[in-house]
Amino acid sequence: MRADHLGFACGAALGFAGDLLFGDPRRGHPVAAFGRAAHAVEQRLWRDHRGTGALHTLLCAGGAGHGAGLLARTARPSPAARVALTAAATWAVLGGTSLGREARAVGGALAAGDLAAARKRLPHLCGRDPQALDEQQIARAVVESVAENTSDAVVGALVWGALGGVPGLVGFRAVNTLDAMVGHKSARYRRFGWASARLDDVAGWPGARLTAALAVLAGPDPRGALRVARRDASRHPSPNAGPVEAAFAGALGVRLGGTLAYAGRVEHRPVLGAENRPVEVVDVERAVRLSRRVSVLALGTALLTRTVVATVTRRKRCR
Repeated sequence: MRADHLGFACGAALGFAGDLLFGDPRRGHPVAAFGRAAHAVEQRLWRDHRGTGALHTLLCAGGAGHGAGLLARTARPSPAARVALTAAATWAVLGGTSLGREARAVGGALAAGDLAAARKRLPHLCGRDPQALDEQQIARAVVESVAENTSDAVVGALVWGALGGVPGLVGFRAVNTLDAMVGHKSARYRRFGWASARLDDVAGWPGARLTAALAVLAGPDPRGALRVARRDASRHPSPNAGPVEAAFAGALGVRLGGTLAYAGRVEHRPVLGAENRPVEVVDVERAVRLSRRVSVLALGTALLTRTVVATVTRRKRCR
């Protein structure tokens, strides 16, 4: 058990470092391959029915987690293989560096006064209609996306890796990817994507709360972050994006939420941190730096959690 813990710790740290240094691979990304496979399954299974959507979720997310479990079992006899598999899985599922890179690309275009370039780049980061947004609204969209994806693309994966090892890492990213693909409330996916959306809410719950807590600790205004998170988190329609975006709003001293446009669909969301100032272009870089600090703290928390889980499991087996 101790060897398993050390193997995960070393592998997770190496994978985290790989993401910091290299970001996502340009070609052959495992998550993209999973997305293509999930789309192929969808093409065969799709019906406007929750049950069919639940089967799609089970086959795709369950299959990914099961496959990762088989690989972990195969690698178990070799310490070097365990470390290598954990490092590869961690690097594959984390997206913190690419998140920061895309956010900075949009922020750089805004800082240069090139609104057209910023609008063109924004879809790489979120699904909002960029043509309906001005400079301030684009900056706000970037900060909100950085906050939410810090949880989805980094912290949540590390939490489930700490709890479930390589299958936890892969399973969480599979669930999160399915939600991005079919979990939205369009005419095609309102029923079919219901199971993926609900499963993502459950899987994302611990990571979102940890992200919010770490944003409070790591941000420039801990008191403001705690105040806004406690007051406004529940006002957001998403149970997981709410705590994260509210904590980032308070930590950065900015106002998030409000009117959003998604592919012709307009949403009027509650404002988070209403007493704070509007988002400015400089806040994009501040959000990216906060995201990085939260990610590093999340890695430490995941490794500590893995130690606790290993210790508790060992004690139960010794009884």
